[in-house]
Amino acid sequence: MNANSVLTVTDLKLSYGDNPILKGVSMDLHRGEVISLLGPSGSGKTTLLRAVAGLEQPHEGRISIAGKNVFDGAAGVEVPAEQRNLGLVFQSYALWPHKTVFDNVAYGLKLRKTDSATIKDRVSDALKNLGLGHLGERYPHQLSGGQQQRVAIARALVYNPPVILLDEPLSNLDAKLREEARAWLRELIVRLQLSALVVTHDQGEAMAMSDRILLLNGGRIEQQGSPTEMYLKPASLFAAGFMGTNNTLKGRIEQRNADDILLDIGEHKLWGRACGQGAPATVGGEATAVVRVEGVKLADGPGPNRMPMDLVTSMYLGDRWEYVLDSAGTLVRAHGQEPIGAGQRWVEIPQDRLWVFA
Repeated sequence: MNANSVLTVTDLKLSYGDNPILKGVSMDLHRGEVISLLGPSGSGKTTLLRAVAGLEQPHEGRISIAGKNVFDGAAGVEVPAEQRNLGLVFQSYALWPHKTVFDNVAYGLKLRKTDSATIKDRVSDALKNLGLGHLGERYPHQLSGGQQQRVAIARALVYNPPVILLDEPLSNLDAKLREEARAWLRELIVRLQLSALVVTHDQGEAMAMSDRILLLNGGRIEQQGSPTEMYLKPASLFAAGFMGTNNTLKGRIEQRNADDILLDIGEHKLWGRACGQGAPATVGGEATAVVRVEGVKLADGPGPNRMPMDLVTSMYLGDRWEYVLDSAGTLVRAHGQEPIGAGQRWVEIPQDRLWVFA
């Protein structure tokens, strides 16, 4: 275990009947770090969070919090959820409707039999830190969704847990409020030097809030790294396709020079770069290439890695236009700053932006 780790998960396995959900997951959460668990539905991210919280029972592996084993399958250790001293923020907020904001936040301290003077000071500090100092006597139904979310977070933070667990904490907010809330939540995490494990299905949220992202796929960690690494250096076709907004092109490898690959996609041939940790790409073999939508450019004529395509439609997205182009059934999307008319266009895909996976 890393000495700086506040949470360590080692080879964790969990099944529902004959259905394995976690297939040997290992991770470390360091002090002051935020990790997001990202992945499609059924990948195991929520199950992993709930296992750490003590709300699901694994079958094998270990979980340590602040240096103490709270689960050890081999030794038969299983510390109950209420004794793990974790801060929990649920998707539904789970506030007591009949208690005031102050009493909702104080609830965990009262369970721990904290004296009333300390409760008053700590709840007041928590509410002040989250901009809720003036709302202590209100009830949850008198608050907006964003305010209820802050109350749930204040309740999780009030007893200074070593780790805070957040399960889709922003999913109940509308799109505009979510963008504001993720910036606010990131600022809070940095200011208070929190250690947090966050489950989200929103990659933008994960990238904005996290120091590190763990991408789960089928109960295993497909890749982990900083948001920049995850976005720019995908280790597999799954990781490349899951992150970002992408064009996917299938073809046959016609030529290879080290990591430079010439891909025949039917009507056209494009140079790309070998990517990922799978089987090596071989000449004559099938391959799939991925290019982020923002990596595609409209060009003024023929040239290297360019192909003629017909404009299908332009869509206005507010901060940019998105174009859909076609060539013999191959569709490519690109971004630009102005609408363009119908007709043939030259599309450029720079070689270093076209990632080829065998």
